Amino acid sequence: MLAIAHAVPVGLSAIIPGLQPILTSILASRFLGERVTPLQWGGLVLGLGGVLMVLHGRPMSGNAGWGWAASGLSLVTITIGTLYQKRFCGGTDWRVGSFVQQSAAMVMLGIGAFLFETRVIHWTPEFVLSVAWLAIVLSIGTVGLLYWLLRRQASSQVASLFYLVPAVTALMAFVLFGETLDAVAIVGMIACAAAVLLVNRAKA
Repeated sequence: MLAIAHAVPVGLSAIIPGLQPILTSILASRFLGERVTPLQWGGLVLGLGGVLMVLHGRPMSGNAGWGWAASGLSLVTITIGTLYQKRFCGGTDWRVGSFVQQSAAMVMLGIGAFLFETRVIHWTPEFVLSVAWLAIVLSIGTVGLLYWLLRRQASSQVASLFYLVPAVTALMAFVLFGETLDAVAIVGMIACAAAVLLVNRAKA
């Protein structure tokens, strides 16, 4: 499992899901009848350019194989999941939806853990804090926020927020781990923020 995770560099593995807002907009326009204006398309392209700028200093070479397949699969599944939820589950209570989603994830990851992992846990403070962050902030907070946004906004607008992920990650890495944050990356962050603003504010 670790070999697969390390097969694709961090930079490229972030760029592939970064295509999700554009793919979502294309499919939403085709299957949900959502209208994406030319100005919003411009914002989507601007956001992708911003992601590339943020990640320009990251490693961009790696081995082909399961890692690439996993990155591509994540792009397709998160896009289809977003559209399905918007189309069929817009009125679902976020607590029920989150319970179903986390239960399905628990089953799949549990099977993977028993097949491929040692299942040895080292209960360090760092581990406990990391799990708490993943469980409370990501699994509960962000999923609830996603449900709330999908009820009130078009799929393309919600998907555009994914452009902020590489920018915020790079900023956190700069603050917490001392990673390089040069002028190009900063301009890329600004472009990502501008893209999200443009996609969500453009009307015609």
